[in-house]
Amino acid sequence: MSLRSDNVKKGPERAPNRSLFYAMGYTKEELERPLIGVVSAHSEIVPGHIHLDKIAQAVKDGVRLAGGTPILIPSIGVCDGIAMGHVGMKYSLPSRELICDSVETMTQAHQLDGLVLVPNCDKIVPGMLMAAVRMDIPAVVCSGGPMMAGRYDGNKVSLSKLFEAVGAYKANLISEEKLEECETGACPGCGSCAGMYTANSMNCLCEAVGIALPGNGTIPAVSNKRVILAKHAGMAIVDLVKKNVTARQIVNKKSLLNALACDMALGCSSNTVLHLLAIANEAGVDFDLNLFNEVSAKVPNLCHLAPAGPTHMEDLDAAGGIPAVQAQLLAAGLLDGSALSVTGKTLAENVSGVVNRNPQVIREISNPYSPTGGLQILWGNIAPQGCVVKRSAVAPEMLVHTGPARVFDSEDEAIAAIYDGKIIDGDVVVIRYEGPVGGPGMREMLNPTSALAGMKLDKTVALITDGRFSGASRGASIGHVSPEAAAGGPIGLLKNGDSITIDIPNASIQANLTEEEWAARKAAYVPHEPNIKTGWLARYAKLVSGSDRGAVMKKD
Repeated sequence: MSLRSDNVKKGPERAPNRSLFYAMGYTKEELERPLIGVVSAHSEIVPGHIHLDKIAQAVKDGVRLAGGTPILIPSIGVCDGIAMGHVGMKYSLPSRELICDSVETMTQAHQLDGLVLVPNCDKIVPGMLMAAVRMDIPAVVCSGGPMMAGRYDGNKVSLSKLFEAVGAYKANLISEEKLEECETGACPGCGSCAGMYTANSMNCLCEAVGIALPGNGTIPAVSNKRVILAKHAGMAIVDLVKKNVTARQIVNKKSLLNALACDMALGCSSNTVLHLLAIANEAGVDFDLNLFNEVSAKVPNLCHLAPAGPTHMEDLDAAGGIPAVQAQLLAAGLLDGSALSVTGKTLAENVSGVVNRNPQVIREISNPYSPTGGLQILWGNIAPQGCVVKRSAVAPEMLVHTGPARVFDSEDEAIAAIYDGKIIDGDVVVIRYEGPVGGPGMREMLNPTSALAGMKLDKTVALITDGRFSGASRGASIGHVSPEAAAGGPIGLLKNGDSITIDIPNASIQANLTEEEWAARKAAYVPHEPNIKTGWLARYAKLVSGSDRGAVMKKD
């Protein structure tokens, strides 16, 4: 069997290369086997990654069991919760590109035969997967699994509840003692935060696209089944290398549409729009915003996990996980069952005989939360190239809303106004210059959305931004407005008091201004420059594309 790694270990001219492997304690026997990179994002600053040393070790055990040689490689990873609400969040989305490039660098420099990618949190999952499909080598994603739900006030909760509790405290709706109770009870241990936030959304979609084994998205981090899954992932990659099944044979137009259908059924984070576009870009697949509404129109929303509802990832797992969702969608003709997965089987084979064990968590397709999917792309004169809302987390009374704009040129200004009680019922908060270029880095707006929810304003106030939202955000939170203000987009022309109409069912977002007024404002408009001019974020701002293209690096 010919291997990529033969380029670094075969023949007399590679004697110096082999000597460096021997220096690390590798044996001749190990070098005769496939060299498998185990890319671990383990660190001591991310709760979703604090245990990945154990998951990576289980993967390595599986690789050895199947006759491969595992090689541990580190990856960086940002904790979005810790980075939230300050300059640190500017680094989160851009880190996706650093991760992708670093995985490519390590894999190509050392000519590894295959990869098991061991991420867990937001940008790390797509960053690693982007590298695998860019290089088109055998790969398996094995995440660290979701955190168990916490407890507060007698209820199961997750991190979003704590962000909302801050808003409630600021509005004098709860005491400092209740805030502390929530603070100490919301996050009980390791794993990706327990709701259908971005990390869990992407781990579920890796499973849905077929690049991860069944259970990857939902088996709790603390479960013995997570360790068993990791061992199986290690075994699976050796099999894929031997059969030369590469990432693009699994991640292609067919499987990405399958993942998008699951996205709609699950009610995933709006950040999945950015990441699916970016993954498709690396895989060479034509994928644009129009597809999201086309799929949403056909696929019903079956799940309302936190923050949209009271259930959490552990409940989804107990109900049958992603296979139980896929089985319903497949039976309804909404998935392509011929798509290949890293199990070596097709999607249809993987879900054969799977049943929904709890219709309260995964609704039957005949009784959905809504007949359309969890995400909606909106267009209009504010966002001529589109914007996104997590429709499944919007209160019915906010699906259509008209109100006056309250305009802010940064998240910091907006959150200060919200905490000061300056936002009232009916307002449309506009936060701009937070896009990929303008931020730079496209910060998440969990603090403002959670403050509004905690102050009981999420059913009366909308929020629009050229930045983005955490999967933990709920309410009429409309992000990814494109073009962004820093690129001369119309959101930069809005003024306080402008009447804005949001019509989510009809995919529309409009400022109620005359063409003459738009033209006059545009003629006088000078966009602000990015507010970071040093370091690698300054380079990022010069190279990044718009959110409608996934905020990927421009190829020209």
